[in-house]
Amino acid sequence: MNKIAVIFWTGTGNTEVMANEVVAGAKEAGADVTLFNTSAFSADKAQEFDKFALGCPAMGAEELEDSEFQPLYDQLKAQISGKKIVLFGSYGWGGGEWMNPWKEDAANAGLVLADEPLAIEGAPDDAGKEKCRELGKVLALS
Repeated sequence: MNKIAVIFWTGTGNTEVMANEVVAGAKEAGADVTLFNTSAFSADKAQEFDKFALGCPAMGAEELEDSEFQPLYDQLKAQISGKKIVLFGSYGWGGGEWMNPWKEDAANAGLVLADEPLAIEGAPDDAGKEKCRELGKVLALS
């Protein structure tokens, strides 16, 4: 079984565009993929999926969005420890530095990174969209 949950939070729509491209790439690779906004996913659904793509833009002082995404992520970590994941998101400034502590936190929680996290400045262009699709494919084939 290769069921993937792509879970994202977006403020401007950029991370949602990325999420849709991750879904497309994973589906191209043959995975059964479901897309969720954070408000539509709860940690108790985690056992229904084999792999996860988690998307959140940089917020504030280069951190995860703290009212919806961070609480869900904190609940999910224990549920998906040992499972393969990928991380992605967009940023507006700060060079995408928020991704480094997120990657480290995920690894410390026992999540298995199937690929390097993907951070894109602003709205993804065609090359950025292709990187998102590739991320989805890598997760599906891992």
